Amino acid sequence: MNDIDPATLGEDIGLFEAIRTTRAIRRLKPDPVPDALIRKVCEAGTFAPSGGNRQPWKFIAVTDPERRQWVAERYRPIFLEYIQPAVELGEKDPNFPERKKKMQRAAIHLAEHLHEAPVHLFVAGWTRRGETQNQALMPAVMNILLACRAVGLGASLTTLHRSFGAECDAWLGLPKNCPTAALIPIGWPLGKYGTPPRKPVDEVLFFDRYDAGRDPEGHRGK
Repeated sequence: MNDIDPATLGEDIGLFEAIRTTRAIRRLKPDPVPDALIRKVCEAGTFAPSGGNRQPWKFIAVTDPERRQWVAERYRPIFLEYIQPAVELGEKDPNFPERKKKMQRAAIHLAEHLHEAPVHLFVAGWTRRGETQNQALMPAVMNILLACRAVGLGASLTTLHRSFGAECDAWLGLPKNCPTAALIPIGWPLGKYGTPPRKPVDEVLFFDRYDAGRDPEGHRGK
């Protein structure tokens, strides 16, 4: 990875190609990621929209192995407890989709190997009127995920660390009015980017008024 030029890496990928092929990559190599690349993807985050151009975001990249271990030790048991009902359902239901089982396995792999992910990127932000400004932080997260795709890094979004959020925020040195909203494990991917399965846009796009009659999921609103 010594021949990487962060200034030019990822600059040639088309916007729509990046959007359509940015999927959650949870299987990551332990190889280190250059600080310059982390800076580049975080810079992409700073170009997200924010109300009043307040730009409330703060990015904390945890790369020290002992500090990554601290996060992983707390994240792992919470996640495994969280996903267990879904795993049990998949084991009992013969019609449970294989693609969902595959996603479960990938998520479990990340939880069990989170300490190996070379970068734990926390996205935090100043509160406003006592509320977290997620309307700005989540677009920043999406920009970072797209930028990771462009430069060839694997990444995924999780918010489960909020289960120990106050402890985590204090451990990161954040003041109480600047809590974390997201954790993005980043590293060189073991898998490949590709187009994830998505519903056809015509199933979810409506003009002027929602029409439950042509929505395959319209029954959910009853």
